[in-house]
Amino acid sequence: MAQGDFKKYRIATIGSHTALQILKGAKDEGFETIVVCQKDQRKPYESYRVADEIIEIEKFKDFFEIEQQLIERNAIIIPHGSFVSYLGPQRVQQLKAMHYGTKAILEWESDRTKEREWLLNSDLRLPKIFKNPDDIDRPVIVKFHGAKGGLGYFIANSPNEFKQRIDEYPEEKDYAIQEYIVGVPMYAHYFYSRLTGELEIMSFDKRYESNADSIGRIAAKDQIDVGIKTSYTITGNIPVVIRESLLPQLFAMGERVVEESRKITDGGLFGPFCLEMIIDKDLQFWVFEISARIVAGTNLYIKGSPYTDLRYDVPMSTGRRIARDIKEAADGGKIEEVLG
Repeated sequence: MAQGDFKKYRIATIGSHTALQILKGAKDEGFETIVVCQKDQRKPYESYRVADEIIEIEKFKDFFEIEQQLIERNAIIIPHGSFVSYLGPQRVQQLKAMHYGTKAILEWESDRTKEREWLLNSDLRLPKIFKNPDDIDRPVIVKFHGAKGGLGYFIANSPNEFKQRIDEYPEEKDYAIQEYIVGVPMYAHYFYSRLTGELEIMSFDKRYESNADSIGRIAAKDQIDVGIKTSYTITGNIPVVIRESLLPQLFAMGERVVEESRKITDGGLFGPFCLEMIIDKDLQFWVFEISARIVAGTNLYIKGSPYTDLRYDVPMSTGRRIARDIKEAADGGKIEEVLG
């Protein structure tokens, strides 16, 4: 194929999560772009001028009603957290339009049991999981299933406290009781390219979690008197530069995750992913989750991060790195290597 064959394709995603970054990065690489958004949510994509075409639907669950339009436009869909949350990993498997990344890996990301197996087999350190609430013998954090941005998460210190708090969520039946590790939450943003066979560390972030990060401004006595309950709903993201001496260990962790992914799915994990972890006082990494696609913390770095600035001569966001991967695949006659 000749240089410029990438122009045969368009980049598409749904309007939420990291869509602005994805679309901006695609345009920076020379692609035409499409955003699929709900009727009351088109304003950002008009205002920031990142979408060449806006397709409106009533609800994201109606996505499959317009899928044929995307196929006719030769669009490649870029998944993100909202995309997976609204459609569900099972429906994502049914996509007929071109899809960037391995769809099958999303099943491992969305199933806590499979996710834990993947991470443990990657030789990562994980917090303990309590299957029986009566066995709680240390602080735990209770996490509800799905990409809900920490909504409803709570801390419990005993079986009785767990039972009191869980009664506040009668509709939630799918949750994990995870050992609470004291340390700094850290989110490492990776990118693995099948074309180069190389893992890159793109950036890091820390999440700003509702009143969990602001509660320290209130005296402990007042917290007790008012009955404040800690909430971990994510409201934003904070940039982080990690200690340079820790980078070799982080590269090794990411490489093991990619290597193990090839054993659990055909083709394995590629493109962007994130290891979500706690760094404790002994500088040990405790990985509590993996996101097998682009994460919202990368929105901090639309103009690139300190790490991508070391490697690239242009501002390189994770969204733009995705587009460049597709561009290089198309121009090299290897487009199938970035689809799955």
